[in-house]
Amino acid sequence: MKKLLLVLMLVAIVAFAFGKETLVVVSRLWTPPSEKEFVINEIIKPFEEMYGVEVRFSTLDDQKMLEQVKLQQETGNITTDVVIAYAAKMPEWVENGYVVDLTDIVSQWTDRHFSKGLDSMTIFDGRRYFLPIGADVYLFIANKKALPYLPEGADIQNLTWEQVAEWANAIALGEGEGKFAVTGVPKKSFIYQAGAICLSYGADWPNLDNPGAMAAFYLLSKMVDAFPPAVMTYDDVRPPLKRGEAWLAAAHNARIGEVYKNDPTNFIIAPVPMGPAGRGSVAGTSGFAIVKGTKHFDLAVKFLEYMTRPDIMLKVSKGTGGFIPTVEEALVYLGDTVEDEVIKKSIMVMKNGVLSYIAPLWKDWGQVKLVYDDIFKNMIMNGIFDPEYLELMQLKIDALRK
Repeated sequence: MKKLLLVLMLVAIVAFAFGKETLVVVSRLWTPPSEKEFVINEIIKPFEEMYGVEVRFSTLDDQKMLEQVKLQQETGNITTDVVIAYAAKMPEWVENGYVVDLTDIVSQWTDRHFSKGLDSMTIFDGRRYFLPIGADVYLFIANKKALPYLPEGADIQNLTWEQVAEWANAIALGEGEGKFAVTGVPKKSFIYQAGAICLSYGADWPNLDNPGAMAAFYLLSKMVDAFPPAVMTYDDVRPPLKRGEAWLAAAHNARIGEVYKNDPTNFIIAPVPMGPAGRGSVAGTSGFAIVKGTKHFDLAVKFLEYMTRPDIMLKVSKGTGGFIPTVEEALVYLGDTVEDEVIKKSIMVMKNGVLSYIAPLWKDWGQVKLVYDDIFKNMIMNGIFDPEYLELMQLKIDALRK
C-alpha cells in the first residue's frame, strides 16, 4: 500500500511539473557563471513562484541565437519565446521579421520610461521591438599599489589619457614590468579598450584614417613597456587584476564592477579617462524581444513587464556587476553601496561621455576586431607608430563594410 501511494505521489508530482506553462528565454547577456546564477536564483525564481510557471533560461552568443530562431521560423516550430540580443544584432531580428512589435504593449506601462539615449538602437521606424536591458560603457580601475606612481597633480576621478600613459610607464619602470592590462587574445575587448582612447581624441571609431585615431595609437605605442609580460594571453582583464598581476585597466563597467565588488578596499574605480574631445567610450545595450509565433505570448509579456520593473531592473544591475539600468525610474533606488558606486560612475560616462556604438554596418564584426588585434600585436607591442600601416589597416576595415 505504501509503495502504491509513493507511486501515485510521484505521478502527481510529474503531472504537476509537466502541467506548468514553460517559457524559454535565450540570452547573450549574463553569460559569466556568477551573473547567470544570480539572475536564475534571485530574479527568475521569484517570477516563477509569482505566476506558477517555469522559465528555462540559457545563454548563447548572438549569431548562434539568431541562427537558431531563423531555423525555427523556417520550420514553423517555434521553441524560443524570448530573446535577449545585443544592439548591433537587433536590426537583423527586425528586418527578418523574427520579433514582435511591442510598441502598443509598452505604452500601457506608465510607471517606467526607457532611457531616451538608447532609442536609436531599440526603436525601428518609430516602433519599439526591443526593451533595453544592461546598458554598458567603460570605466577605469586602479589597484592602490599603483598610487605611489601617480603623476603629481593627477586626480584619479578626472584622469587624462596622457596621465594614464605617464602613470603606467612609471609603474613599469619602478616595478620592472608593466601593469596596464588590455586583452591580447584576438577577438576579445582590445577594439573597445583602444576605442575609448580613440574617441577621447575625437576619432571616427572604428576608422583609423583620422587624426583622433592616429593620436590615440601614437599614445599607445609609447606604452609598449606598460603592458604585463603575459598580456598576449589575456582574454579578460579580471583575472590578472584579481591576481595583482595587473594594476590598471579600462574595461566594461560590469567587469570592472565585479573586480571592485570583490575587493573594494584595494581598488579605486573612476570614469574612463579623458582626451581633448572628452571621455570616450564605446557604449551599447542588450534588449528583450518576444519571438514572433511564440505559443506563450501572454506569459512572455508578463516576463518582460516583470524584468523591466524599476526595482527589479536595479536589482539585476547590482547583482551582475553594475550594468546601467535602462529604466529612468530605477535610478531613484540607488544608494551608497559598492554596486551603486559602479552604476553611478557608469551613468556619468553614459550621460557626459563621447560615445559610439557598434553600428550594423559590418559583414563580420569579428574580422573588424582582428584588425585592431593585429595593430596591437604588430605595431603597439613593438613600440612603433606607423601611420602608413594604420592607413593600410583602414583598407581592411573598408572591405568589411556591408
